[in-house]
Amino acid sequence: MPFNIDLHSHSFFSGDGVSSPEDLIAAARAKGLHGLAITDHNTCEAVTYLLEKGLMRLDGLPVDNFLVLPGVEVTTADGHLLCIGATLPYLKGKPAREVCAIIHERGGLAIPPHPYDLFRAGIRFSILEKLPIDAIEVFNAATTLRRYNRYAFKYAQIRGLPMTAASDAHHAAAVGTAYTILNT
Repeated sequence: MPFNIDLHSHSFFSGDGVSSPEDLIAAARAKGLHGLAITDHNTCEAVTYLLEKGLMRLDGLPVDNFLVLPGVEVTTADGHLLCIGATLPYLKGKPAREVCAIIHERGGLAIPPHPYDLFRAGIRFSILEKLPIDAIEVFNAATTLRRYNRYAFKYAQIRGLPMTAASDAHHAAAVGTAYTILNT
């Protein structure tokens, strides 16, 4: 059975997001998604907020048949890097390789979002080659130029990496404009 999840979204805790975590979840549910990762820029405040509200669990189980995963989009020295499935301390400005190691120590997945999109702090090819990443975002609904998605797709094929798609929503209406389909 397919499990549809948007692995890249931002709440008002990001500073550039405008929607509450509750609004992001409601939008994802309304669009028929089964889950959502809230990956605010350099902060896990949404995770703390959702745990306090009882809208997510840290054990990876859904609440009311909807899964909310902890996450963060770290602005590394080399570009943006998603951490999915774990919380992180403030790591802005650290090298991407170091951030990957910390993500893995905490049981999370390291996924570069919008790679190649240098207008949006995508990690360059020369750096990607050396990173111990778990997957790569090959379709970002908000990317500057669509060719960046094609480059990421080709790179994932060459390297044999799992591929993700995500909205990179900064407001509730954009949630689910792209999402990853997991076959369970």
